[in-house]
Amino acid sequence: MGFRFPLSTVLRIRESIENREEIALKAIQQETARLRRTIGELNLHITEGYQELEKVMQHPLKAREMQMILGELERAGTKRQDLLLELEVSLHKQREQLRTYRAAVRGRQTLSEMLAQKRAEYAQKQERIQQRFLDDVFAARSKNR
Repeated sequence: MGFRFPLSTVLRIRESIENREEIALKAIQQETARLRRTIGELNLHITEGYQELEKVMQHPLKAREMQMILGELERAGTKRQDLLLELEVSLHKQREQLRTYRAAVRGRQTLSEMLAQKRAEYAQKQERIQQRFLDDVFAARSKNR
């Protein structure tokens, strides 16, 4: 009779849940990284815009050109604020998902440790049975001589 673990189905379900939560966590982490990258690019764009504005203001320019540059910088600033809010939401989701993932890992680890313990107990029991068998064979041989 081979080793059987009565909770193997539960363990497979827990492993599946852990895997699903890990995938969800990675997706949120990727979204957070994308938002940070986009915000960084936007910050660079805004900085370059202000540098361009300073350069242009050293020469006479039309009010329309200045309004255009300022309008673009204002839109970029607004977009940056929106992205910062999205990032805050994404970071909150990431923290929550991390908690969920850690709980799934703990649940799976508990069953995995139980499996390892039961497997070790089974192996030890099988060794004892095998040793008793060998002892009986040796004792039977000794009696026959």
